[in-house]
Amino acid sequence: MSANSLEISGIGKAFGADDVLKNIDVSVRPGEFLSLVGMSGCGKSTLLRVIAGLEKPDRGRILIGGTDVTDIDPSDRNLAMVFQSYALYPHMTVRQNIATPLRMRRLSLGARMPLIGRMMSPANALRDIESSVIQAAETLQIAHLLDRKPAQLSGGQRQRVALARALVRSPAAFLMDEPLSNLDAKLRAHMRDELAALHRRLGATFIYVTHDQVEAMTMSDRIALMSEGRIEQLGTPDELYGEPATLTVARFIGTPSINLLPVEIGGDGIVRLFGQDLPIAAPVRHAGPATLGLRAEDLTIAAKGLALRVFRTEMHGADRFVHGHVLADENQILTLRLSAGEQLAADADGIIHVSLNGGRAHLFGADEARIAASLTQRAAA
Repeated sequence: MSANSLEISGIGKAFGADDVLKNIDVSVRPGEFLSLVGMSGCGKSTLLRVIAGLEKPDRGRILIGGTDVTDIDPSDRNLAMVFQSYALYPHMTVRQNIATPLRMRRLSLGARMPLIGRMMSPANALRDIESSVIQAAETLQIAHLLDRKPAQLSGGQRQRVALARALVRSPAAFLMDEPLSNLDAKLRAHMRDELAALHRRLGATFIYVTHDQVEAMTMSDRIALMSEGRIEQLGTPDELYGEPATLTVARFIGTPSINLLPVEIGGDGIVRLFGQDLPIAAPVRHAGPATLGLRAEDLTIAAKGLALRVFRTEMHGADRFVHGHVLADENQILTLRLSAGEQLAADADGIIHVSLNGGRAHLFGADEARIAASLTQRAAA
């Protein structure tokens, strides 16, 4: 088994009467970028802390490279953690901050002392540490900042220092707890690209916690979407977007949010919306109330179809999002995506008609789990 493999098996954790993790099972592949994503309070940061050894689970095991490390101290797990707050030492230079984990591991207590350390430290050990620091700094493009202190750095530069400090350890895995959340939107987008590129260069295992689905979708090999201490779905970004396993996943993944409408599955399996047959069929065992999910790009303007009264449009560069109340039930709102050059062509009352792409519709039962649906023969005709 690879030294960089990580197995999370049956992990449970409670704080008092509150179960924050409920039998979590995940196998993280060597070199994988896995994101833990979900709303605040879903348990993702607690799970990361359990992996790091900062929290002890009530049950279950953590294995790294096939070795059970559940009861091993965090310092002995060969994991590097990058925090939201950067956690840099303000009195140290960038060089000293990056070197800290290596000095803690490779030098004796006396050699770490600021006044006598240089006299006690083996010259070859100091050279090795300096070489590792420079290599990490060059990888993160901060070699020109090595003699500055954190107060003299921007937020993005501080984050690179925190990453370099983790990088010098050559860990079995990098654990990252919302490391970009303190940055402005433009810098976050830039740092997403840098993190993804760093992952590709290193081929290292990344476990990344975020509440931002865009971060998870753009960087991850796989995503574990968590809710109320459980994993709702584990899969690739395409799988979570294109085949959400539950309503929770469908609601969370995607911008704009998925359109959800109440439908009825008849005894013949035909799905009906506001009393009208849709070109969608479901197994008859699911007969009864259900929820239809439609992505904004799966609705198109048509000469006839579901009538909407437009109340707002939003420009998003090459896309335009159109929001309208459903005339059949004004409590229901639909959003469709148009290209910037596509004409809206609403009538004098702001009414348009839309048709749905039945082949890309999502159907969820009363238990909020995904139902396998298919196009009807009538639709194909």
